[in-house]
Amino acid sequence: MSYAVIKTGGKQYRVKAGDVIAVEKLAGEAGDKIKLDQVLMVGGDKVKIGAPLVDGASVEAEILEQMRDKKIIVFKKRRRQNYRRKKGHRQELTTLKINSINA
Repeated sequence: MSYAVIKTGGKQYRVKAGDVIAVEKLAGEAGDKIKLDQVLMVGGDKVKIGAPLVDGASVEAEILEQMRDKKIIVFKKRRRQNYRRKKGHRQELTTLKINSINA
């Protein structure tokens, strides 16, 4: 079973064919096919490690949906200063289904 370590949205993910992952928002609509070419490592029978990227390697994926993550609350307070700030944030996410790994 081959797998790959890809980089997208400033984070790294270990994926194999058939995986469903949520990454930071990528351009495209549901059903679009995209190609992720920032492959840091390809594993399996023979391991290839990039320096920093593996030459010619790519991962093909399909966008399942564009969604937003659950809300987080950012609360700042300085004691005894009457200073309070409350802010919410919802991260935009893209759900991907990994179709194939091309080494």
